[in-house]
Amino acid sequence: MNQQIKTRRSAHLMVVDPQGQLLLFRHHDEHQAPFWTTVGGELLEGEDYPSTAMRELKEKTGLTCPLGPLLRERDNIDAVGGSPPARWLERYFLVRCPPMAEITTAHWSDEEPSTIQASHWWAREEMREADPALFKPRWIPELLDDILSSEPAIKVAEVNLFK
Repeated sequence: MNQQIKTRRSAHLMVVDPQGQLLLFRHHDEHQAPFWTTVGGELLEGEDYPSTAMRELKEKTGLTCPLGPLLRERDNIDAVGGSPPARWLERYFLVRCPPMAEITTAHWSDEEPSTIQASHWWAREEMREADPALFKPRWIPELLDDILSSEPAIKVAEVNLFK
């Protein structure tokens, strides 16, 4: 019997601090070894990608930073959690957050504490030294390089609000 694969949509965020560090979550998934990935989640009924991105940012981190530009789109077949494989249409957006941004899990769903094991602010150099298989998708470190090359991080010491 031929079963048609379901198409699902998700928004993801490259959350970058002023030092150029990228916030990633370590996920545990029954289909594969633990991996590090971006903040994000599936679109709900009636949502578009930007509104999902903002909702997911608030739910997963507690942050309310402005949504930046669309960086990349991805079309991938993947199984997430206990769900069967699906075609995922993903969009990745940039979010610049303030220095020392505190991440909170207060808005997490009941399922998220069992799948998200940790969060970490990854420095560019740290990502370059890590095994690419730790990241999903594997090109996350390259995308961070692209972001920092085209839009350098603002150093806190360089900002003078009284000019």
